[in-house]
Amino acid sequence: MNPFFSKILADIARKKLKAKAPSAPITKRQLVPAIRSLKVEVSHATKESLYIIIGVFSAGFGLKGFLLPNGFIDGGATGISLLLENITTIELSFLLILVNLPFLILGAKTFNIKFAIKSMAAIAFLGFVVHYFNYPTITEDKLLIAVFGGFFLGLGIGMSIRGGAVIDGTEVLAIFLSRKLSLTVGDVLLLINIVIFSFGAYMLSIEIALYAILTYLAAAKTVDFVVDGVEEYVGVTIISKEHEAIRDMLIEKLRRACTIYAGKGGYGSEGKSYDKDIIYTVITRLELAKLHTEIDKIDSKAFIIMSLVKDLKGGMIKRKPLEKK
Repeated sequence: MNPFFSKILADIARKKLKAKAPSAPITKRQLVPAIRSLKVEVSHATKESLYIIIGVFSAGFGLKGFLLPNGFIDGGATGISLLLENITTIELSFLLILVNLPFLILGAKTFNIKFAIKSMAAIAFLGFVVHYFNYPTITEDKLLIAVFGGFFLGLGIGMSIRGGAVIDGTEVLAIFLSRKLSLTVGDVLLLINIVIFSFGAYMLSIEIALYAILTYLAAAKTVDFVVDGVEEYVGVTIISKEHEAIRDMLIEKLRRACTIYAGKGGYGSEGKSYDKDIIYTVITRLELAKLHTEIDKIDSKAFIIMSLVKDLKGGMIKRKPLEKK
C-alpha cells in the first residue's frame, strides 16, 4: 500500500485505540492488528463500492437505453416508478427515490442502518445517473427492448446486491413479509409484481403489461445469474486456527448463531494431524459481504466453504438475528 495511505490508516488506528483507552499507552501489538483491520475494511469497501457503481450504470443503461424511451415498465419498485412516470409529470429520477424510501426505512429495521444508508446512496446515485446521463436509444424493437432492458436492469440490481446494497426496495419488503408469513421471498415478489402488472394493463395497455412481464423475467433471471437470488440462504463452513475469535465475531457482530464441529486436520505443518474446531453458520446473501470482511480481519487465510441453502426449517434465520441479553 502507498506509504501516504499507510500513514493515514496508522493515524486513524491510533485515534480509535486512544478513544477506547485514553490513559493507556498504545503498543505495537495493539497497533498492528488495528491497522490490518482498517486495511481490510478499506479494501472491501472499495470493492463493494465498485460493484454498486457498475450496477447503477448498468441499471441506468437498461432504463434510459431501452425502457424509458419506449414507455415500457418493469416489476418491483423500479416498475412502480416507471408506471408513475408514464401517468404523471414527475421525473423518474425523483420517483426512484420516493418509491424506494419506505422500503429502505423497513430495511433499516429488518437488517441495519448501514445497509439502509448504503442502499439509499445507491438509489440516489441511480436517480442522478438517470437524470443527467444521456444514454443512446438502442432499439425500437419491442422484443429486444423487453429482453435486453430487463437484462441490463437485472445486471444492475445483481451487482448492487453483490456490493451489499439494493437499488430496488421490494426485495427488502419480500424478505420482511416472508419472515412474518408462511411464504417464500419468491412468492411474495410474485404477488407484488402481479399487482404492478395488473395496474400496468389497466392504465397503459395489456400489450405493455405482457412485455413488462417479459422484462421482469429477463431481469429476475439475470439477478439469479449474478448473485444466485436474494431470497436464497448461504451455508458457510469456516476452518481456521482463529476459530474462537471467528465464533465470537459471528455472535457479537453479525448476531448470528453457529454450530461448532470437532474436527481433525489431515495435514499439519509437520505432516501430522491435529485437532481443530469447524464453524458452520447460515446467513443471507445480503450479509455475505460483511461476513467476508470480518473473517479477513481475523484470519485472511481461513478456509471457507459456501453452499446455497434452498430451504430452512426452524432455527433463528427466518425469524430474526440473535437478541442481545
